Amino acid sequence: MKVIGIFNIKGGVGKTAAAVNLACLSAMDGVPTLLWDLDPQGAATFYFHKKHAKEGETKKILNGKVDLEDLTRKTDFENLRIIPSDMSYRHMDILLDGMKGSKKRIAELLETLDTKYERVFLDCPPSISLLSENIFRAAGFLLVPTIPTPLSLRTGELLREFLTAEEFDLGRTRLFYSMVDSRKKLHLETMETYHPDDFTVCRNTIPYLSEIEKMGVSQIPVVAASATSRGSLAWRRLWMELKKYDW
Repeated sequence: MKVIGIFNIKGGVGKTAAAVNLACLSAMDGVPTLLWDLDPQGAATFYFHKKHAKEGETKKILNGKVDLEDLTRKTDFENLRIIPSDMSYRHMDILLDGMKGSKKRIAELLETLDTKYERVFLDCPPSISLLSENIFRAAGFLLVPTIPTPLSLRTGELLREFLTAEEFDLGRTRLFYSMVDSRKKLHLETMETYHPDDFTVCRNTIPYLSEIEKMGVSQIPVVAASATSRGSLAWRRLWMELKKYDW
């Protein structure tokens, strides 16, 4: 089972759009896929027409009193299930802090799903916290959507420093540019000049498009709404690139 965390310290960078569309593409490959919406805001849950899980489940999950598979729900897409967000996830750091082996708890929970799913995507809240440290330990691969601006890249550098301190293998991290506006000189210059030594930047980018924003209205992943739209093709190209990496 491959666990892919989609993470950025900074919010508003297209993280959930990435989680939803990439998980959908994984399922379209015919692979049993799970998306766990760990963000208490529950945007991924909303995109798949699901309600928030019953609040208060977090403590039961972390204590192993509920089977993680029992929390999964079908989506409209074959091979794709989702664990809906729970507003009590906002307390997850506090609950984790009181547990032994608190930095490995999410990884331990995911191990119970090893025979059920080939790929698991984690839609992560934007912060550095005990939960994010759990995600770094659970994920075999970390995707970092990044808007090509100096401020966004600065948070990327902070993340790189933190991952290095946590001894996370940066070779398992991929930064990709999202919400790219080709009309903006700053975006183009940033993508051309930023070449970190130990942080791989994907060749394919995701443009800033209204069709991606309108996912919040249609509640349909762009890749499912159309196979040939500009947004769909961008996600498909990125997914093809990502699958070439050794996870």
